[in-house]
Amino acid sequence: MKSQLLLDKSITFLNHGSFGACPKPVFEEFQRFQLELENEPVDFIQKKLPLYLKEAKKPLAKFIGCEAEDFFFTPNPTFAINTVMRSLKLEVGDEILTTNHEYGAMDRTWNFYCKKSGAKYIRQEISLPVVSKEQIIEEFWKGYTKNTKVIFLNQISSSTALIFPVKEICDKAQELGLITIVDGAHVPGHIDLNIQGLNPDFYTGTLHKWMLAPKGSSFLYVKKEFQTEIDPLVVSWGYESLAPSDSQFLDYHEYQGTNDHSAFLCTPKVISFLEENNWKEKSKACKKLVLENYQRFCDLVNTKPICPITEEFLGQMASIPVRTKNPVALKELLYTKYKIQIPVMPLNGEVYIRYSINVYNSVEDLDVLYQAITDIITTTDLIEVN
Repeated sequence: MKSQLLLDKSITFLNHGSFGACPKPVFEEFQRFQLELENEPVDFIQKKLPLYLKEAKKPLAKFIGCEAEDFFFTPNPTFAINTVMRSLKLEVGDEILTTNHEYGAMDRTWNFYCKKSGAKYIRQEISLPVVSKEQIIEEFWKGYTKNTKVIFLNQISSSTALIFPVKEICDKAQELGLITIVDGAHVPGHIDLNIQGLNPDFYTGTLHKWMLAPKGSSFLYVKKEFQTEIDPLVVSWGYESLAPSDSQFLDYHEYQGTNDHSAFLCTPKVISFLEENNWKEKSKACKKLVLENYQRFCDLVNTKPICPITEEFLGQMASIPVRTKNPVALKELLYTKYKIQIPVMPLNGEVYIRYSINVYNSVEDLDVLYQAITDIITTTDLIEVN
């Protein structure tokens, strides 16, 4: 499969989780739409685009388990969460309950909102190592108070690469009458997703990560009862439209000024590429490789896994705890000297080297990483093993 990707072959690429990677057939489809747009931009944007968007959403709706009229495309989950955040009407003292494993951009989004609204962002500690799903659930709900109004949770964490029990937390949140917002950036194309089965009020995920779409392709799902309450992040022609469709929700959010929607329009090609290449089986093999190698890396740097080494907690990524005083220098050294693209991520006073495995990776790639870390341990003081 490596020949199907556009990645620089001189680099050992173990960082699919950050921005994904786009296969050649999908990228060609992306460029085809861009060319069609530039050939006749007025006709494309005013006449063809609404039809193209509708056709693009049909297979995605089936893939993520919801109705096509209940979501719209966004460039990224940060855009999506900003849309939700700016539409909430929380009061001074109201609380947003989350974990201390959330993505940094999301933490910043909520901190911005809380400064404006007087609400409080509660980062409940989920302690490591995780020993069970029940532990996560129990620790999470310790942060609940009579002031809790919103639950915000990533389904797969970024720095720690852990799969969280979103279904169980959403179910209890619904019983308590709380608004549930799920950041599923790493989920579509990575682990099975059925949004209606999870039953959140809001859900965002990317296509450009594990689904292999061109960069800048994500979505925001909004449960029907909340759709009239969500304001557009950018007010444009869809607001109080002169030619309204049968969905004010989509009018408000799908047409926000001139933009290149080509990445969104590739979605049918993205899904057909996954299906034609038996992606579920390939993903299963990638997950196996992640699990088989996690312990040996922890042993190498003399740390312990942060969770049970099972598919309940790990997908196609794993985060190795590492003791280093300079994560920036360590990441830079891995790239410049050893030609390994891999994140070194600080979180809550700890540091993790997170490796991602996709179909273009092999155990040999992990061997390259293993040898590089071995060399760094023996020749520098960047990694402490004692």
